[in-house]
Amino acid sequence: MAGKLFYRKRKKAKAGTKTPRYRIVAVSGVDLKVYGNHFRKTELEQVAKEIDARLIALKRGKNSKKNK
Repeated sequence: MAGKLFYRKRKKAKAGTKTPRYRIVAVSGVDLKVYGNHFRKTELEQVAKEIDARLIALKRGKNSKKNK
């Protein structure tokens, strides 16, 4: 069974700032230690490919400021 990496966008990350915008929230089915706090999407994809895991984006809640 392939593992899963759950990630979400950071709250304070803004488009165009050239800073990493994603954060790993949970890991399932793989033995993985994560030392970074913020990641770029390409970095997440590369890690997932190397450990044969699926990337799963967590959705925002209905009360999120972005949804209003």
